[in-house]
Amino acid sequence: MNLPTYTSVIGVFTVLLSGTAFAQHEGHNMSESMAMPEDYSSPPAPVPEGQSIRKYAIDDEGTGATNFGVAPVHDNMLFYTIRADRFEYRSFDDGEVLLWDVQGWIGRDYNKLFIESEGEYSLDEDSFESVQTELLYGRAISSFWDFRAGLRYDFEPSPERAFAVVGVQGLAPLWFEVDANFFLSEDGDLSFGMEAEYDILLTQRLVLQPRMELEIAAQDVEEYGIYAGFTGVELGLRLRYEISRKFAPYIGVSWESALGETANRIESRGGDPDTTSLVAGIWFWF
Repeated sequence: MNLPTYTSVIGVFTVLLSGTAFAQHEGHNMSESMAMPEDYSSPPAPVPEGQSIRKYAIDDEGTGATNFGVAPVHDNMLFYTIRADRFEYRSFDDGEVLLWDVQGWIGRDYNKLFIESEGEYSLDEDSFESVQTELLYGRAISSFWDFRAGLRYDFEPSPERAFAVVGVQGLAPLWFEVDANFFLSEDGDLSFGMEAEYDILLTQRLVLQPRMELEIAAQDVEEYGIYAGFTGVELGLRLRYEISRKFAPYIGVSWESALGETANRIESRGGDPDTTSLVAGIWFWF
């Protein structure tokens, strides 16, 4: 082998050896760069009971890290809202009334405090026909349902009376909003009430809402003109235009009827158990 050939072979081996050493060195650096920092070697602290999401998240930016390389994030905050499903004027054959159905709540993901008020004010007689207020504790039992329990107090009609309340509120299959409750009065009278409504989006702002309300009594309560069985039903249809997602005027129609023995007693006294009303009002929340 002559000298140039020998020199060329030595050069090739030198290049190959240098490349292998470089690759090993780079691999060593890459392994070190991909290794988890020592602070990340242990799992984050367990999530406190009753919390909706992890209280801690990996601190990707490397700032504000706490133990185990995690940082606090905002969750399970305190929220509140006030909503008026019905705030309306009603006109029917026997007169005119103002009706309100307002709900407010404050709480976190799992636990809430509800305050609700519903009633009617007669413009003809210049007096309240019905006024009831509920104070309820709500506990989330699934993604779309709250179990609720608390107290209800009826200021009108007289005499005033109080109720214990147990029920559920939430979103049923097919997106029906449902509020169903059992009521036990201070005199031991048991009743049941349910409300259901559904929003049909005709456009992005025009919404048609069918609504149903049903009442059942377990005993006769003659003092209030209520008799055991199905006591009343209300069916309504409202068309609202959402000027914003939080405010919408609406118009509609509502039909109310007493049922069963309650209706029979109204007819026996010469009354009409059915009432049809034209309604106009505003729907809002904030």
